[in-house]
Amino acid sequence: MSLNYIKNFYEGCLRPPTVIGQFHTLFFGSVRMFFLGVLGFAVYGNEALHFSCDPDRRELNLYCYNQFRPITPQVFWALQLVTVLVPGAVFHLYAACKNIDQEEILERPIYTVFYIISVLLRIILEVIAFWLQSHLFGFQVHPLYMCDASALEKAFNVTKCMVPEHFEKTIFLSAMYTFTIITILLCIAEIFEILCRRLGYLNNQ
Repeated sequence: MSLNYIKNFYEGCLRPPTVIGQFHTLFFGSVRMFFLGVLGFAVYGNEALHFSCDPDRRELNLYCYNQFRPITPQVFWALQLVTVLVPGAVFHLYAACKNIDQEEILERPIYTVFYIISVLLRIILEVIAFWLQSHLFGFQVHPLYMCDASALEKAFNVTKCMVPEHFEKTIFLSAMYTFTIITILLCIAEIFEILCRRLGYLNNQ
């Protein structure tokens, strides 16, 4: 029986009850994760090693890099992806435990409401992630970062630091914003599809 729950949960995650939801899963699971996993590592993988300040001292470089990056972009985006997956995963786990077929989700009002709530939670989480990303990383990576290192040593005061491959990082940053916007639009479109199909079921009855 437990294997059947796992199978239903797996199928529910891979094949949501809506066409747009299935496209969202494909887009989310393949394109977005591939982009982050492969290109994200190529762009940000060695950033800390090449981040240098004047004077070029290890403790100063580390201090200023931690100030420049309170959280590394790869970790932030990985947390974003996992967090956004949670509402859908919880719903499909519930559906698997109740042996609810994917077709039933849009036929019975209570399941439809629960599914719409999970989609709305995804939208909210994506909007929060967009806001956090804009505050943590901004919309453009500048070649120079002015670091306040006076807490480390008064002689340093404000020092200039070179940000490696800033143009590539700006492009990647823009791409991640775009992915977030596309995901939000897909979730909104999925809600409209659910409402249209619900109206179709009601008219057929």
